[in-house]
Amino acid sequence: MKKNSEMDDDLRPEYDIKQLLKESVRGKYAQRYDEGTNLVLLDSDLADAFPTAEAVNEALRLVLRLSKIPAATDKRPTTT
Repeated sequence: MKKNSEMDDDLRPEYDIKQLLKESVRGKYAQRYDEGTNLVLLDSDLADAFPTAEAVNEALRLVLRLSKIPAATDKRPTTT
């Protein structure tokens, strides 16, 4: 009977894992990944309203534009 580790190994015999990992560098792309990644988890009600990343981005850009509009003030003269 084969050992448990041999039974679970489904790597083809022609692939030598030690040779494949010989020149590998752990975390080689980690910094680049961190710089370009900003994940935000949406609540389910928001995910239903904004099904794509483009829809979320468009809505957030609209909120930013609206926040730059000065608040309207009542400029009507007061009556006494």
